[in-house]
Order: sequence, then structure tokens, then C-alpha cells
Amino acid sequence: MNVFVIGIGLIGGSMAKDIKRISPDTKIYGIDTNPAHVDEALTLQLIDEKASYDDLPLADLVIVTVPVDVMLTELPKILDLVHDNCVVFDGGSTKHQICKVLADHPKRRNYLACHPIAGTEFSGPAAAIENLYKGKTNIICEVEKTAFKLQERALELFQKMGMRIRYMNPEAHDKHIAYVSHLSHISSFMLGKTVIEKEKNERDIFDMAGSGFESTVRLAKSSPAMWTPIFQQNKNNVVETLEEYIQNLEAFKEMLLSDDYKGIYNEMDSTNKIKEILNGIPLNEKI
Repeated sequence: MNVFVIGIGLIGGSMAKDIKRISPDTKIYGIDTNPAHVDEALTLQLIDEKASYDDLPLADLVIVTVPVDVMLTELPKILDLVHDNCVVFDGGSTKHQICKVLADHPKRRNYLACHPIAGTEFSGPAAAIENLYKGKTNIICEVEKTAFKLQERALELFQKMGMRIRYMNPEAHDKHIAYVSHLSHISSFMLGKTVIEKEKNERDIFDMAGSGFESTVRLAKSSPAMWTPIFQQNKNNVVETLEEYIQNLEAFKEMLLSDDYKGIYNEMDSTNKIKEILNGIPLNEKI
């Protein structure tokens, strides 16, 4: 089987690692707009060969892990070039606009809209991790629009990687993911910004930052090139989540100003139930 990975970073590189483990005879081709990423992926043995779009007719499976704004233009081109028995899937964190762009594509049946909920704050080929997807949830949208035999090929791969599958429509996906992923990234970036602006002495930040700050601000290390298009594509849902979040922050501030410490205790106590909810989610899925 010939597998093409377009965008060789954490997500695509980790998939390449798993595919090599699952199916050692598979030949993996790499395409990336950054030549250094392709060279690094070759050195790390994530891929077997450099490739270009001209080689896509050879592909049996194409994994597209580029920023979501790039997907809007590149996925139609990729589908134009693949043969009829090739399955193309992505790992984008938004789904509504991507599915809308591809709705009338002649090879829509070759595309499977996916979002494996996995990752770290790091990027690039060196960030790739074997077994990153084990125990993770992979959300698949509009599965009925993908040819059944091509669905089966992708789903068999996901099963061998150890992923759990959930089916959801694109609109519901984008709304839910705004709360559980996109908002937490914004919170992390803005916490980091607040501390940097207030604590001008970088050594003070390094010396005084505890594990709580480090874990909360971890996502602020994520790639702005990846996350800005996500916020753009999911703007309406993200704004809604921000409004609710800001209301909760304002309410907390008012309780402090009025010395309502019983209210603060009750708010935190009722929110502690999040521990019970998250106990059912593997640690490496909580990003």
C-alpha cells in the first residue's frame, strides 16, 4: 500500500509511525511546503520517500494534516489527482467549512472527514510520537458520504491504531470542540500573555512558576500558524464560548469584590465534578 502524508508534523508524523509499526511493508511518501520538514522526516525514518502532487495518482491512502485554512484549497486539488480506490482523510480541528467546500466535489466519496483528538503542544516532524492515537477518540463526520469500501479501509487502520470512533455532524462537532478544545487554547494563550506583560523579569517567571501555572499555560506553546485559522473557521462558536467564559470570570471577580467567599467555595466545589467526568478519559487525550 502506498500512503501519502501531506503536512509532516506531529499529527501526520505520528500516524506515519503507527502505520510503519502496523504495516511494515507500506511505503510512505511525504509532501510538505517546508523542504526542511521533509528532509527531517526522512532522517527520522517517518517517511520512505519525498513526493509531490504529481505522485498522488500512486496513492492508496492520503493523510492530510495541514492547517485548516490550507485544507480548504488543497483538499479539492488532492481529490482531483487520486485514483478512484484511494481514500483521503484529514485531521483538522474544524469540520463545517471543509465539508461544505467538498460537498459537490466529483470525488467526495473518496474523502473521510476526521478529527483525531490527540496531540501535544509541540510541532514538526521531531514531535511525532508512536502510539499517540492509542485510546484516543476520532470524530468522523458525514461518514455516509464516503464510499463504504473506503470507509472500511480507513476504519480498519484506526482500529489497529487503537482509536475509539464517534460519529457526528460537522456543525455539532465544531460547536462541541469549541468548548473542550478551542476555548482552553485561548485561555492558555491569554494567561501566558497576562503573565508576560505583568512579570517583565523572565527569571521571576521561571523561578516562581509552579506546576499549576506550567500545566495551565502549556497550550500557549502551540503553533499560532495552526490555531489562528481554527479560530477563524470556528469564529461563531468560539465567540459564544468566550462570552460564557467571560461571564463566569466576571461573576468570580464580583464575588471577590463583595467578599463572598462562601459563593467562591460553592462555585469551585460544584466544578470539582469535572474530575469524575475526566476520569473516563485517558490522560494523553486531555489536550
